[in-house]
Amino acid sequence: MLIEVLGTFIAIVGFAVLLDTPRKYVLLAGTVGALSGFVYLLGIKWMLGETMAAFVSAILAGIVSHILARKYKTPVIIFLLGGILPTVPGAGMYRVVYSIISGNAAMTEYYLTETLQIAGVIALAVFLTESFFKLFVRDGWKQNSLRYVKQSEKRVTGR
Repeated sequence: MLIEVLGTFIAIVGFAVLLDTPRKYVLLAGTVGALSGFVYLLGIKWMLGETMAAFVSAILAGIVSHILARKYKTPVIIFLLGGILPTVPGAGMYRVVYSIISGNAAMTEYYLTETLQIAGVIALAVFLTESFFKLFVRDGWKQNSLRYVKQSEKRVTGR
């Protein structure tokens, strides 16, 4: 499993370079992807099923991506793309097309259902983490530690 996680890290770093991610964030994007891939593999090992493992992995990727984006003041997508990439059902899509070409309707239905479920839970996880983090910024008020400071006051007073 360690080799698979290392391979995921290298693949995500390569993907981040391909997408012109700023250099200082490439290794962080790879780390988010490796962490997400590790959780996905762990979920499958613990027999959660591919769909549930993808959901937990994508939730973790969303949370970590938002935290890193706020820490480094960069868009969330820089880390989120690498984070959800290990859970994308590329092999499932291949199996769907292969079973269609083979003429095996039962396997086509099975693989299509599984692939759509995984894609759906990835989208749901991204939506849930986005919604969760948007709850912290509401009506111009931003949570700042344990107190709330209006953003316009923060700009004027410099606090």
